Amino acid sequence: MRTSPWLVALYTVIIVIGFLIALPNALPQSVLSKIPSWLPHSQVSLGLDLRGGSYLVLEVDEKDLTNGRLQSLQQDARRVLRDKNIQTRSVVRTGDQIVVTLNDPTQSGDAVTQLQTLANTITSGLSAGQSDLSIKPNGATIAMSFSQAGIAANVDSAVQQSLEVIRKRVDQVGVAEPTIQRVGPNRVLVQLPGAQDPSHLRELLGSTAKMSFHLLADNVDPNNPGPGVTIMKDEQGNSYPVLDRIELSGDRLTDARVSFDPNTHEPLVTFRFDSAGANRFAEITRENVGKPFAIVLDNKVLSAPNIREPITGGSGQISGNFTADSATTLAALLRAGALPAKLTVIEERTVGADLGADAIQKGIYSGLVGFVLVAAFIFVLYGTWGILANVALLIHTVLTFSALTLVGATLTLPGIAGIVLGIGLAVDANVLINERIREETRKGRGSFAAIDNGFKKAYSTIIDGNMTALIAAAILFYFGSGPVRGFAVTMGLGLIISMFTSVAFVRVVMIAITRRSKLKVLNIRPLIPFSPYDKHIHFMKARFFGITVSAILSIASVVLFVHPGLNYGVDFRGGIQMSVKTKDAADLATFREGLNTLGLGEIALQSFGDNNSLLVRAQRQDGGEEAQTAAVTKLKAEIVKIDPTATIEGTDVIGPKVSGELAWAGILSVVIASLAMLVYIWVRFEWPFAVGAIVTLVLDVTKAIGFFAITGLDFNLTAIAAILTLVGYSVNDKVVVYDRMRENMRLYKSMPLREIIDRSINETLARSLYTNATAFLALVPMAIWGGSAVSSFAIPMVFGILVAGASSIFIAAPILLFLGDWRRRHAKPAANDGKQADGTSGKDKQIPAA
Repeated sequence: MRTSPWLVALYTVIIVIGFLIALPNALPQSVLSKIPSWLPHSQVSLGLDLRGGSYLVLEVDEKDLTNGRLQSLQQDARRVLRDKNIQTRSVVRTGDQIVVTLNDPTQSGDAVTQLQTLANTITSGLSAGQSDLSIKPNGATIAMSFSQAGIAANVDSAVQQSLEVIRKRVDQVGVAEPTIQRVGPNRVLVQLPGAQDPSHLRELLGSTAKMSFHLLADNVDPNNPGPGVTIMKDEQGNSYPVLDRIELSGDRLTDARVSFDPNTHEPLVTFRFDSAGANRFAEITRENVGKPFAIVLDNKVLSAPNIREPITGGSGQISGNFTADSATTLAALLRAGALPAKLTVIEERTVGADLGADAIQKGIYSGLVGFVLVAAFIFVLYGTWGILANVALLIHTVLTFSALTLVGATLTLPGIAGIVLGIGLAVDANVLINERIREETRKGRGSFAAIDNGFKKAYSTIIDGNMTALIAAAILFYFGSGPVRGFAVTMGLGLIISMFTSVAFVRVVMIAITRRSKLKVLNIRPLIPFSPYDKHIHFMKARFFGITVSAILSIASVVLFVHPGLNYGVDFRGGIQMSVKTKDAADLATFREGLNTLGLGEIALQSFGDNNSLLVRAQRQDGGEEAQTAAVTKLKAEIVKIDPTATIEGTDVIGPKVSGELAWAGILSVVIASLAMLVYIWVRFEWPFAVGAIVTLVLDVTKAIGFFAITGLDFNLTAIAAILTLVGYSVNDKVVVYDRMRENMRLYKSMPLREIIDRSINETLARSLYTNATAFLALVPMAIWGGSAVSSFAIPMVFGILVAGASSIFIAAPILLFLGDWRRRHAKPAANDGKQADGTSGKDKQIPAA
C-alpha cells in the first residue's frame, strides 16, 4: 500500500496554508502589525454577543410609504390635468385610491392618456414590463391606485434608499465597523459594535427626518381646523395650526451643524440651503415679515419663530430645549437626509462591553476544557494511536478558524459551541475508523489490510452520519437568525473539515507510520484496558421494557408541556429582557416591588450565574414600538433608582411580529429537519429503517421538550438550535447501528432478524459508548461554565446525548424488528410478481424473518 507523494504534498500545503490563515486570530494587534505584509492579517470577526454593541432590525412602514406616494400622486395628477386644460371637479383620495372626477365626461380619454404619463414600467427578470399604476375610468370618474408590482417596487426602492441614508447617519456618529445590510424584501439589519445606547440609536435610525417649512394659519379653531390645516404639537405639547402647503422642503438643505447661543449658551442647530433653497427662503421671509414660520420635522414642530426681517443669507437656526446630544443627533439627521418612509424597529438587542468580554472568557475557557477532556479520553482509548487522532483534532480546530476567516464569518458564543460540538463529531469519525481497524485485526488481517478495510467499511457510515448532521445545520442556517446562524456555520464547516482531518489526513499518516515502523499487525491498544467487545447481550429481550419506559417518559413530557409549560424566552414571547449586574447580591423582592409600580404589566425576575446577576423580563407593551422604547427607559431608570450600583449589561426588545415569525420558523425548522432525515434514510436504507428512525426522533424530541419544561430553561432560538442538533445527532447515532445491521443482513442471510439486530448492536456498542462519551465531555464544560447565552443549548444537549444513545438500542431497533416481522407476515406468495420461493423479493431479503 503506497501513498502518492503528490497527495502528501497537497495535504501538507493545505495544512500549512490553514495554519497561516488562522494564525492572526491568536496574535494581539501589536504583534500582528509587525508581521510581513505578504502574510495573512485577517481575523475572524466577533459577534455582538462577544464584543458588545447593538443589533437592530428595522422594517419599512408600507402604510406610511403608500400614504406618501399617494399624496405625491394626487398632486401630480392635478398638475398634469391642469397643464392640459382638463377641468376637474375634484381630485381626492379614497382609501388606497386617487379618484379624479371630471367636469366633462367626454374628456375622460384625454385625461387617462395624461394620467398614464405618471406611470412607470417595472421589469423583473425575463418577464414583460408591468405598470406600477392601475388606472380605471368609469364615466366622469377615474380611479388610480398602485398595482401589486408598483407597491413591491416602491418598497424595494424605499429599502435601497434607506440603506444609503442609514449608512450616512451611522457615518455621522463615527461608529467603527458597522454592518448595514438588507434582510428580506422590506427590512434592514444594522449592527453597531460598541454602541450601547438603544434609545439614541432608535432616534438616529428610526426617525424619518422629513423636514419642511410651513406658515401658520390665523384664527383657527383647534378642534375644527378645517381643510388645508393640521394641528401639530412641539416637544412641550404646545399646539400649532400648520398650513399643509410646504413652503420649502428640507431636501434643499446642504449642511447642518451644532452651535451654541452666545447669550444663553444653549445648544442650537444651524442649517444652510443650496442656491435655489436660499432664494426661496429669502422670498418667503420677505413676503411674510411679522408672521410665524414653523419648522417641522416628522410632523412635529421644532420651533415656530416670528419672521422679524427678510433672511437673505441662505441660512437659519433652530432653537428649542435641546441637549448637546439631541442637537447633535438632529444635525446628523438633517445632514444625512430624509428616509423615504418611516422605519419601525421590530427587533433590538444590546450587549454591554463587559458582558461581551465575560462571554469571550467563558467561551474560550469552556471550549479549551472540552478539547482537553476529549483529547485525554481519546489518548486513554487508543494509546499512542490516540496521539494521531488528537493531532487531527488540533488541525481540525485550526482549519475551522481558517475557514471562518476566509468566508468572513462572524464568531458568536453559540458559534463557539458549534466548534466544540464539531470537535465531538470529528472524534466520531476517528472512533469509527479505529474500531473498524481493531475488528479487522481481530480477524487476523495484516496491518495494511486492516487499515484499508477499516477505512473502507467506516467510510459510508461516516458519510451518512455527517450528512444527517449537515442537513440539520443547513436548515438551522436557513431558518435561524443572528448568533444561531453562527452556530450552524461553525458546525457545518467543522463537519466538512472533519472529512479531511479525520479520514484523509489520518489515513495517510497511519500508512506512513505503519510502513516506517514495519508493523506486520496493527494493534490499537488502550492505555487502560477496557473491552466492550465480544459481548453477547440480548438487547431485544428488553425491547418491551425499553419501549414502555420511553412511552411513559414521552407521555410525562407531553403533560409537562401542557402544565406547567415551557419557559418561553423573549425570542418567542416578545417583550423586553434585560441583563442586570449589581455590585452586591441582588435582592429580588426589592427589585420586584419597585418594578411592579411602573405599570408595565407582569414583570418576571430571575437570578442567573452568581448572586449579582439578574434577568428582568417585561411583557410586550401595547401601543407599538414607541411604547416598547418608553418601557425600556422606565425600567432602566427604576433599576438604577433601586440599586445605584446596578449596570445594564444587555437588552433585548422583540416586537410581536418578529416573535411570531421566530416561533413559526422554529416549529417549521424542526418539522422540515425530521422530514429531511426521513427521506435521506429511506433513500440510503429502506423504509422500515426510516420509520424506525423517525418514530424514535419524535420520542427523543418529546423528551427534550419535557426536559425544558421540568428544568425551566429558556425556550428560545438557542433551544431550537439544540433540538435541531439533537435531531441530527440522534439520527447519526442510529445510522451507525443501521449501517452495521445492513452489512450483517447481507453477510448472514439465513440468520433471524432478532439475532442480526442483537449482533449489530453488540458490534457497535464500543463505538456508541465512546462517541457518546466524547460528545458528552465536549459539552459538559460549556453546560457548566458557558453562561446563560448557551445554557439553553449545552444543558439539553448533554441530556439529549444520553437519550439518543439509549433510544438507538431500545427504541429504533425494536421498531425495526417489529416492522421486519410485519413484512414477513404480509409477504405475498412467490407467484405474485415473480418473487422468490420464500415469499420475499430480492430487496426484502435484506429484512429476514425474526
